[in-house]
Amino acid sequence: MKHQTLDQLHAVAEVNTQPVMSRTQRLVRWAELLEREPSRLLTALAGTEYRALPERDVMRADGSPIAVAFTDPILHDEGLKDDSYGEAKRFFELTDHQLHEIVCYCHVGEVMQSSRAALSVRAAIG
Repeated sequence: MKHQTLDQLHAVAEVNTQPVMSRTQRLVRWAELLEREPSRLLTALAGTEYRALPERDVMRADGSPIAVAFTDPILHDEGLKDDSYGEAKRFFELTDHQLHEIVCYCHVGEVMQSSRAALSVRAAIG
């Protein structure tokens, strides 16, 4: 097998680099990642509903539910660029209300169990 760079492949073939997972598939994948360790304690984001949009979009926390998604190579390959609130909102096609329910501390305190975050992700699918 001959290894070639992406640029070399583009010269001889059409290379599809577009994401292939649907919104629902991405959300199901995220929920499944969270369900792998249901008792794992995750960091909540503080006060997402009180932040101005530019500040909210860059919010992140080590060990957050979004960070769990970002560590997954499949979601990363699908186009998840970082573990910020704004990127999760874009990538998973969530409203502020939906993402607030998944990651905000006002429902759970500073930490939450991964299983609780998974339930919220699954609720956003419907």
